Amino acid sequence: MTLNNQIGINSFRNEWQKASVSILYTYGYLSNGYETFFKKHSITSQQYNALRILRDQFPKPVSTSFLREKMLDKMSDASRLVSRLSAKGLVEVTQNPSDKRLVDILISADGQELCNIIDKELYQLDAMMQGLTEEEATTLVDLMEKVRHSIQTTEERLEALEAVSL
Repeated sequence: MTLNNQIGINSFRNEWQKASVSILYTYGYLSNGYETFFKKHSITSQQYNALRILRDQFPKPVSTSFLREKMLDKMSDASRLVSRLSAKGLVEVTQNPSDKRLVDILISADGQELCNIIDKELYQLDAMMQGLTEEEATTLVDLMEKVRHSIQTTEERLEALEAVSL
């Protein structure tokens, strides 16, 4: 079934619009798969992402701003996320000794144990993309990098177009 049929659009303005809509539509599928997977472990994909970052930094504590910077979802509320993980006993939060306005966040032993359990099941997430060959997956990664660069440089292209049209 084509994208047009799946989302009920007869035609697109151009191939760029179609590509954008396709990425957003596919993101929904991928996101739902991830949330279903992590729900079995009583966490969200964002919480797992934070735990993964904290595990990689362990035993060095990190700040909420560091965590936000490294998160896949840059719009996530890192403070609220940390509070929820702390309530579950998956992270330890202490006041930063050199700056009382900041907190230091460390993954707890329970958080590390949960990550180790999840690590053994991550192949289930990989299976969602294994309808592609490894070569196709590599090409997709390269194309997505180009998409991110294009998004990051949108303003420059728009300013150039506006300057030409003046």
